[in-house]
Amino acid sequence: MDKDNSGALFKNKDKDAEQKPDYKGSATVAGQAYWLSAWINTAKGSGEKYMKLSLKPKDAQPAAAPPPAKADADDPFADEIPF
Repeated sequence: MDKDNSGALFKNKDKDAEQKPDYKGSATVAGQAYWLSAWINTAKGSGEKYMKLSLKPKDAQPAAAPPPAKADADDPFADEIPF
């Protein structure tokens, strides 16, 4: 999207699982580009339809893997076996 603080959603024609969004698109908020997803839900109490939204930054980096655990000096099995 070129216009700040706006976005667009389109019907997800590739939806093959319930957890995938019903609508997908993009939005720009405060100059930051986001992926925009929406699911059509029904309120339990009133039965009224509503849309649940999710925003994810387009330039989000995947979470880094945790560093490998260091061997404990008191662990008798921590040393490498030279085979």
